[in-house]
Amino acid sequence: MPVTTSSAPLDRSDLRTVTLGGAQLGGLTALAVVAFLAASRLPADRVALARGIETLIVLAAAVAVSFLPAQWSGARHVEGIAGAAALGFVGTLVFSVIDIVALRPLKAYPWTWDAIGGGSSWWYLPVWWMLGTFLAWMGGIVTARQAARGAATLGRAAGPTLVATLVAVTLARGLGLAVALPVLAGLGWTVVVALLAVVALARPG
Repeated sequence: MPVTTSSAPLDRSDLRTVTLGGAQLGGLTALAVVAFLAASRLPADRVALARGIETLIVLAAAVAVSFLPAQWSGARHVEGIAGAAALGFVGTLVFSVIDIVALRPLKAYPWTWDAIGGGSSWWYLPVWWMLGTFLAWMGGIVTARQAARGAATLGRAAGPTLVATLVAVTLARGLGLAVALPVLAGLGWTVVVALLAVVALARPG
C-alpha cells in the first residue's frame, strides 16, 4: 500500500508508487461502480432515494480519483503532479480489466449504455482513460497549490472542490436544469476541479 506523504519523500512518480497506487485506485473505482449499479436497481417507487445515493457515490468516487493520486505521489511540483496523473491513468486501466473480466460477463450495465456506442462496449474506454487521467492531473495541481499554502491533507485539498461543486449543482437545479442529479454532480465536479487548477496555475508563487 502506498505510504502517505507525511512519511515518504514528496514528488514521487516511481514505478512502485504508480503501479501499486493505480491498482488500489482501480479497485476503489470498481467498488464505486458496483455500489452505483446496486443503487440504480432500487424499486421504482424509490427513485429519489436511488438518485441521492448515486450522487453521493459519484462525489465520493470523484474525491478518490481526483485527489488520492496526489496524496500518494506527494504532489508538490511537476514530478509529483505527473506522478498523480500517471496514477490516475493506471487506475483507469486496472478498472478496465475488472470491467472486461467481471462486470461485462455479469451483464452489470443496462443495454442503453452500449447503445450509446452503436452496440459496442468499447466506446467508453478511451473516454474513461482520458477522464481519469485528467481528474488526477487537476487534483495534483490543486494539491500542490494547497501545499504551498499549508498542509495538503485530503480534506484540505478536496474540500473546496466539493463545496464549490455542491453550490454549482444546487444553483443548476434551482435554475431548472433537466439533468439527472448524479450526472450533474459528475459534470459539476469535473468543471470545478479544472477551474480550480487553472486558478492555482495562474496564481504567482
